[in-house]
Amino acid sequence: MESLKKNQDFQNVYKSGKSYANKRLVMYVLKNDLEKNRIGISVSKKVGNSVIRHRLTRLIRETYRLHEDMFNSGFDIVVIARAAAKSATYHEIESALLHLGGPLNILKSFRKEDEMD
Repeated sequence: MESLKKNQDFQNVYKSGKSYANKRLVMYVLKNDLEKNRIGISVSKKVGNSVIRHRLTRLIRETYRLHEDMFNSGFDIVVIARAAAKSATYHEIESALLHLGGPLNILKSFRKEDEMD
């Protein structure tokens, strides 16, 4: 798993990417012409103190790491934690992250044909 680190990379995904949100997380996705995904995680000070922010960052990163094989390759993904994520458990973060992958069509198991049944 590779991380997005540069501010310019984040800005590029915000400007040109597609976004989708749920109660706990916002996800921006942009094709990156690489064979792998790069993930960036943003947790603002509005969400909580540094302990809470780092905990959320670890939860999101670990969720992505464990489910990386479910995601299609070739995307820059930025995940933003919302204030509602502050007290979320691992399973709530996992559910929120996977939920966002569906509408953005970056999950391998999610296909438009499946919806029509």
